[in-house]
Amino acid sequence: MSTLPVFRWHLAPDGYATRRQLRARDLRPGGQGVAAQLERPRRRRGPLIAYLYRVDLAKPVRPMTPAKWAALDRANTARRTCPACRRDAGYVIPPALGMCVPCAFPDPHGSEGTA
Repeated sequence: MSTLPVFRWHLAPDGYATRRQLRARDLRPGGQGVAAQLERPRRRRGPLIAYLYRVDLAKPVRPMTPAKWAALDRANTARRTCPACRRDAGYVIPPALGMCVPCAFPDPHGSEGTA
């Protein structure tokens, strides 16, 4: 059983990157395991941990296919559709409300305002 190399924050050698850093280079871990970790000390709690992957073993990000774009569009549409009134709210429905704002907080005085 081998342990992972641990580096201090900002002191990792070249050739290692986090998932976000790989993605910024249009790469993905590609099935490789965690190669090392970064630790950022904190005063009152345990250290923050960031997992590192080897850049030389990373693979290119898979391109989006038309089917994936269509599925993403359907998922985003479902997130904007109010389950109560079935209308597109024009924004992502907050999970805490579970419905669009007009359905969650109906206007007791009607929709007519004074100008």
